[in-house]
Amino acid sequence: MSRIEGVLKNLKGQGRKALIPFITAGDPHPDQTVSLMHTLVEAGADIIELGVPFSDPMADGPVIQAACERSLVHGTSLRQVIDMVRRFREDDNDTPVVLMGYLNPMEAMGYETFADTAAAAGVDGVLTVDLPPEEADDVAPLFTARKLDPIFLLAPTTTDERIRAISDHSSGYVYYVSFKGVTGAAKINVDEVAERVQHIHDLTALPVGVGFGIRDAETAAAVGRVSDGVIVGSVLVDTIARNQADPEQLKRALGDLLKPMRTALDDLAS
Repeated sequence: MSRIEGVLKNLKGQGRKALIPFITAGDPHPDQTVSLMHTLVEAGADIIELGVPFSDPMADGPVIQAACERSLVHGTSLRQVIDMVRRFREDDNDTPVVLMGYLNPMEAMGYETFADTAAAAGVDGVLTVDLPPEEADDVAPLFTARKLDPIFLLAPTTTDERIRAISDHSSGYVYYVSFKGVTGAAKINVDEVAERVQHIHDLTALPVGVGFGIRDAETAAAVGRVSDGVIVGSVLVDTIARNQADPEQLKRALGDLLKPMRTALDDLAS
């Protein structure tokens, strides 16, 4: 059982939902990332999605694009991101970490080298935005052989046939994008999300995490009622941008944002 599967199974047994925050590695500075990861856990994170900065993050809106730029100014590389996970593991061997990014940096490193290095550092899953399941036959087995969960995106327009195909290539959880568009671009329609997530559950046994558009405790609770977990990204990254000049204030601001979401999700189980 992978660390991701174990955490999600334990939460389900408690009737609780996963809180999965996203930050971009190296933002606002590579020296701060590990500390910010621990801050997320202290505020209630169950799984961390750690973004690998990329020069052309096509699925992301301006907030996360700017985070990639802030990180890349410092020369943050994929190897450095993996090393951040290794350093995080020195004090936390329980919280799963998913690397989320794009194919090019992994291809440049070499898929097998990447898989070996990531697994050795304590990475638990890999979500590659621009790797469709039809092209994953050579890559996903490298991940699963090293107990790295391949995680794929589902969109509102994904057909039933593709949902099944994506599920066949996935482990850990599937990531449902709550609306058509880039990160941070719109408010979500919870009724539409609920209907769609229920349909996805009919087609796959994997847990379903929902991301894009979750900004506060209210939307976290609304999405948590219908999903197995909520994925929070742009609002956290925007908080980093607004507080980047003061590292201690930044950590407080992230905690102040995430803790009410944790409480709201836990209230669903009461």
